[in-house]
Amino acid sequence: MLALLLPCAARAFGGARPARLVASRAPRAPAAAARTRACGILAVFDSTMPADDLRLKALQLQRMIRHRGPDGSGVHLTESSEPGRRHVVAHERLAINGGVGGNQPLYSHDGLAALSINGEIYNHVELRRTLVDSRPFATGSDCEVVVHGYREWGLDVASRLDGDFAFVIVDEKSGELYAARDHIGVNSLYFGYGHDGSLWFASEMKAIVGSCERVMVFPPGHYYSSRTRQLHKYYNPQWTDVAHATQPLDLRAVRETFQAAVTKRLMAEVPYGVLLSGGLDSSLVASLVARQYGDEPHRLKTFSVGLVGSPDLAAAQRVADFLGTDHYSFTFTVQEGLDAISDVIYHLETYDVTTIRAGTPMFLLARKIKGLGIKMVLSGEGSDEALAGYLYFHKAPSGQALHEECVRKLGMLHLYDCLRANKATMAWGLEVRVPFLDKDFLDVAMRTSPEYKLTKGKGAPTQQIEKWLMRKAFDDDQLDGVKFLPPEVLWRQKEQFSDGVGYSWIDGLKEHTQRVVTDEEFKTAKQRFPLNTPPTKEAYYLRTIFQSHFPHWSAAATVPGGPSIACSSAVAIEWDAAWKGMADPSGRAVGSHDSALSRTPAPAPAPAAASK
Repeated sequence: MLALLLPCAARAFGGARPARLVASRAPRAPAAAARTRACGILAVFDSTMPADDLRLKALQLQRMIRHRGPDGSGVHLTESSEPGRRHVVAHERLAINGGVGGNQPLYSHDGLAALSINGEIYNHVELRRTLVDSRPFATGSDCEVVVHGYREWGLDVASRLDGDFAFVIVDEKSGELYAARDHIGVNSLYFGYGHDGSLWFASEMKAIVGSCERVMVFPPGHYYSSRTRQLHKYYNPQWTDVAHATQPLDLRAVRETFQAAVTKRLMAEVPYGVLLSGGLDSSLVASLVARQYGDEPHRLKTFSVGLVGSPDLAAAQRVADFLGTDHYSFTFTVQEGLDAISDVIYHLETYDVTTIRAGTPMFLLARKIKGLGIKMVLSGEGSDEALAGYLYFHKAPSGQALHEECVRKLGMLHLYDCLRANKATMAWGLEVRVPFLDKDFLDVAMRTSPEYKLTKGKGAPTQQIEKWLMRKAFDDDQLDGVKFLPPEVLWRQKEQFSDGVGYSWIDGLKEHTQRVVTDEEFKTAKQRFPLNTPPTKEAYYLRTIFQSHFPHWSAAATVPGGPSIACSSAVAIEWDAAWKGMADPSGRAVGSHDSALSRTPAPAPAPAAASK
């Protein structure tokens, strides 16, 4: 038996301020564009349960993830070719495109292959043109091309898709199942082994952990086939090897590829907005979206969150004023953050300190946004991994070391920032899209010589600020005076989100855990949590809450461990002897913030090799 859940969106909750504006008029997708997005999927493969019991089980599991898909439900039950076995495919839907007409599963032309999918396929128009079978599609969904593509391309279908997705296909004709996850892991997915040897999949661990002997994270860039009974890696970019990161700096390619990545993610027929922290990444996204959004009075909505007086709130307001967006600035208190911690851990399904620190304000913000009727937002996740944006990269000893750390960070994003962005928003029925993780943009950013990402690179000998090449690509002196952002924003130093919302949030969380975790309790950390033993009282406190939600032994193994300084990997700690034995993922850890700031000059000149 195999069960797959790909959760989705939820009903709006209270707490948002009254909507003071006309409902957003998002740019309409062209006629051939997407019409549906299913966000909660359940599939049970080769079950020995009676049909009625199997249907009931599917419905029970769906309820656990209904927060991700409140707009519709569907169940498809079929008999297996093997006597006594049967399959079920179900879903919970968040309607981003297509209104009431896009329920799933989606079917092949012969009706024998059923698809449930969570995601967007941005190249669906091009793929449709390549299909040999030219019969009309049954829906306008961008995702329907996946099931027809499976019929023609078989196991290669995932490798042909450009998008963010997790899906399952059950094929009655062959008696097989096929499941896949997108290249980076933007959409979450878990799988596990049932007590009878069955295989289960779920987009949230909570839906299957009680039914499995062991639950694991489904790796991004892979597909699973019941034909081979194996996971297969389909995403193998050359740039994972530093030998292929040798391209000279091409600012035009950086700029145009990122612009295209943002544009393709505006595929929506519902009100949407942008998460705006006021830093480089989210500000560039907001600037590019605002240029394509439309005219007054239906301005683009932008959203920020922080403690009163936080750096992000002030910076975000400056960007919003510059772009002319309809900006919503929300505040929270340290106590409100502490009160939400248990819910955050339940929805994010992690005890990683950085993820929870940043996930808490994002979780609170998502609730406010959904209360305004917004269903989709764009965000700036992924830039720091691809462009060496974290402040600890100032310590990189060489271009090769820097590039290899970027590769490590991208390979772990599905356990950190992607997990946070997906689950913190989907907890309230809000979808997030991340243009910095676009396949084409990653190819350009990661194939560029890492010397241009060093704080002292060969292409820019005076450069001493992180993500210099991205900043320079959108600088007005490269664009004949066209301003995407004001200079003080374009060249603003990196702040981690959990720091930027207000330093008092992290300090308050630490102080709280010092009060509630006794020295005696902390001494038992090794015995109580032998796997990934918490190194601090803060980590111990978060781990205890996680354990209360997910007591199964294998749940803890889905969360990565190991030391980190300012979001570094364990390997990068070797870059500075002062970091050894330290354990603080904050951007301010062991002075990394201040030391980087002291080295950050005015905007650097472009290298001679840079193109416009």
